[in-house]
Parts: sequence; C-alpha cells; structure tokens
Amino acid sequence: MNNPLKIKGIDHSGVAANDVEQLADWYCEVFGYEKWFKHEKPVWMLKAPDGTLLEVMPKDHTARPERTTWTPGWSHLALRVENIDEAIAFLDTKGVRWGGSVINAIGGGKVRNLFDPDGNMLQIIQRAKE
Repeated sequence: MNNPLKIKGIDHSGVAANDVEQLADWYCEVFGYEKWFKHEKPVWMLKAPDGTLLEVMPKDHTARPERTTWTPGWSHLALRVENIDEAIAFLDTKGVRWGGSVINAIGGGKVRNLFDPDGNMLQIIQRAKE
C-alpha cells in the first residue's frame, strides 16, 4: 500500500509539567537532553542525543488521573539505553523513584519503569542485540 503521508518517525512527545523550568532541567540533568528552543508560553523543546525532541509545557487545571502501564491512552515514554545496569546505577545516584524491578521487554531486551518528579511514567529499555 502506498502511503502518501510518508511518516519518518516520531518527532516529539510532550509532557505537561507543574513547573516547566524545573522539569526541563531534570530531563537535561538526568537523561542528557539539551534545551533546544524556548517559547514564551513557557514551553521548552528539549533535544535528545539522537535528535528526537521532548516538549515540556505547562499543565492546565485538570487533575492528574491515577495511571498504570495499562491505563487507556498514551501511557509512558520509553528511553532506550545501551546498558540497563549502568543506567540504573546512574539513575540511583539521581534519586529517581522506581516503579518496579527489571523485567523482560516485549519484543526482547530488559526494561524498568520509573517516574519523573511530576509523576509521569518513564521506562528505560535495553533492547536485545540483533
């Protein structure tokens, strides 16, 4: 099937933050993002080492729902790492809140859930060598 959209991949994901500056700084310090562009709203576009973007924007008045990995809708942001054991050791030095232990990843590899300071679910994932 010829798809006229010709999607190249995911450009960015977005997270609504209690404090845009604080959460943007956390993603830069902990995961190596860099502050790429700031909009006056305030919104930060952060750039990962591979060039993908993360938008950190202010939250609105909506109450945060309680979520699990399986709650309907977008669930989490999975960040690929080269070595999950080294990543865990580093993240422990940053005092991250873990959401469980290392488990087998769907599709191969190892994965572990964690939460950012605002309570958003993240995963670090090491894919199996191909």
